Amino acid sequence: MERAIDIRSTAHPQKKAARSLWKAVLQHQMLYWMLLPGLAYFIVYRYVPMFGAVLAFKEFDFSLGILASPWADPWHKHFTFFFESPYFSQLLTNTLLISLYKLVFGTIPPIIVAVLFNECRTLWFRNVVQTLSFMPHFLSWVIVYGISIAFLSETTGLFNRWFTESGLDPVPFLTSSEWFRSVLVGTDMWKDMGWGAIIYLAAMSSIDPTLYEAARVDGAGRLRMIWSITLPGIRNIIVLMLILKLGHLLDAGFEQIYVMYNVHVMPVSDIIDTWVFRVGLEQMNFGLASAVGLFKSLIGLVLVVGSNALAKRWGDEGLW
Repeated sequence: MERAIDIRSTAHPQKKAARSLWKAVLQHQMLYWMLLPGLAYFIVYRYVPMFGAVLAFKEFDFSLGILASPWADPWHKHFTFFFESPYFSQLLTNTLLISLYKLVFGTIPPIIVAVLFNECRTLWFRNVVQTLSFMPHFLSWVIVYGISIAFLSETTGLFNRWFTESGLDPVPFLTSSEWFRSVLVGTDMWKDMGWGAIIYLAAMSSIDPTLYEAARVDGAGRLRMIWSITLPGIRNIIVLMLILKLGHLLDAGFEQIYVMYNVHVMPVSDIIDTWVFRVGLEQMNFGLASAVGLFKSLIGLVLVVGSNALAKRWGDEGLW
């Protein structure tokens, strides 16, 4: 008898919770319908292609397909080929250096731009500058490279014309190993600086306005309010964006580098993705391409999990 009462007492809250959940789903059903296209995109283009990772352990044959293709012997054959490649250390160094440069120099400018937009009190000027700063994000890297040639070409570039007219020697920005990484980082910053500021600007809009009013009453100036209210208010978003970027540390920007690099700068610009494209895809070695992709994904997963744990230890919320 007591046992039957216990079962009823535990089952009742579960049914009540299920009804509450279903009621909440029905109440917000429009939001769930709007969620479906995004969910379908990630399932089709993000999760289903994960099945292709099995190619990293197979000798892929077009006529047999993925499932019927024989397994690689040994199973780590493609990984060993990549790790023992004479280009491995150079590829990894270039990839990490370019990614770290972009991470370091590409994080601060969007925050500064967002703070400037947030502090601007002339609405029409802010809207114009904000729109202009977003536009480069929608340009393809081919167009960005064309703009780079117009400004940085050794013979016809605007900057080198100024140098020549001033009696200085022209600088081979696009064909010099000393300058090419700086060009990559600079063009990447210019392209995504305004777009990256959107997230920080949205985070600033959620800061309680009474904090600014109280600080103003206490005599705080704009710089003090930025330092003591605005930046601490978006600290969680800054940490979140850093964690997300760390997950792509081995993605140094294939499209940008593939469009902009040349034989003169190959030693400092050839990254893992460009090498995989040449050796793995152009030569149809799909097993090697999948193995390198799997290696990058595992490194990204370790970095995201590690940085998330560090963020939590330092008092931030992290991703989960």
